[in-house]
Amino acid sequence: MDFQNDAFEITKSYQRLQGKNIISDFNTPKSKRMISMPDFLCEELQDYISKLYGVFPTDRIFHITKSFLHHEMSRGASLTGVKRIRVHDLRHSYVSLLISMGFSAVLIGNRVGHESVDITYR
Repeated sequence: MDFQNDAFEITKSYQRLQGKNIISDFNTPKSKRMISMPDFLCEELQDYISKLYGVFPTDRIFHITKSFLHHEMSRGASLTGVKRIRVHDLRHSYVSLLISMGFSAVLIGNRVGHESVDITYR
């Protein structure tokens, strides 16, 4: 986290396979990127991290699993009556939000780590 510049760097891929945490390098260079954050989010993260005990810069700060997100999204969808989407579909919703906010395809591609703008257009 770079709180001076309101940004964080995405440098690795995380997945959980057969009960084991797998942290690996990305397949493409563009996947490694800096993401800017609004001031309020930086403040919230700083407050959250300040309450963690013995955390190091290389530690995971959120211990939420994909299965937990899947469960909560299913629960929320059934409570609201909307169709449940996959966890990965949140990425597509994010891209749609950026489009509606007027971001260019190049900026969106950089933000989500696409190797080329053609992938963003697809």
